[in-house]
Amino acid sequence: MAKLGKRATAAREAFDGKHNVAVTEAVSLVKDNAKAKFDETIEIALHLGIDPRHADQMVRGTVNLPNGTGKTVRVAVFARGPKAEEAQAAGADIVGAEDLMETVQSGKIDFDRCIATPDMMAIVGRLGKVLGPRNLMPNPRVGTVTMDIKEAVEAAKGGQVQFKAEKAGVVHAGIGKASFTAAKIEENVMAFVDAVQKAKPAGAKGTYMKKISLSSTMGPGVSLDVANATGNE
Repeated sequence: MAKLGKRATAAREAFDGKHNVAVTEAVSLVKDNAKAKFDETIEIALHLGIDPRHADQMVRGTVNLPNGTGKTVRVAVFARGPKAEEAQAAGADIVGAEDLMETVQSGKIDFDRCIATPDMMAIVGRLGKVLGPRNLMPNPRVGTVTMDIKEAVEAAKGGQVQFKAEKAGVVHAGIGKASFTAAKIEENVMAFVDAVQKAKPAGAKGTYMKKISLSSTMGPGVSLDVANATGNE
């Protein structure tokens, strides 16, 4: 096994014995040990007591983080006519219809969020096998199939985060950058956890939030006290 570098060893030591800590302590640990040469992303993962294979236990939604993500989001919009113009005016990076469909089919997916007007779904539907696995398929439940293109584009550019439970019942997302102040990261953590809590499906039984962990791109993770993170202390 390769030896850990000094930075990694120091981080592991700082995290040693730290389990189920309060959000404030977790944020400090992760932020203080994010010492890569780039601005690391702060990542959160929630292990939920659900089986997303059942429709009544699926968890998905969006949250507008109070301090944004720190990431530049490239937005593609499927629209025509005035709605295409609205998308461009709102700051969309790529706007099109059949031409955009062909670009995506060719394998070129140069965007992080995909939005469509309802009349475009006949075209977008053909891209399900390409966009679906990348969690880019427009969906009315998360506001990415809409006639209010301006609002959707501005929300995506302003730090809105989409979340969706994976097969193992885990929801994860980037919720800030290591360069953010600890207070801003903590606000984003609380906002994200609150959004997932409110998205609790009707079919969820027993303990909903089993575990919450926080980490940076290159750093180890630390588990949060669920009661503290959800405000149920």
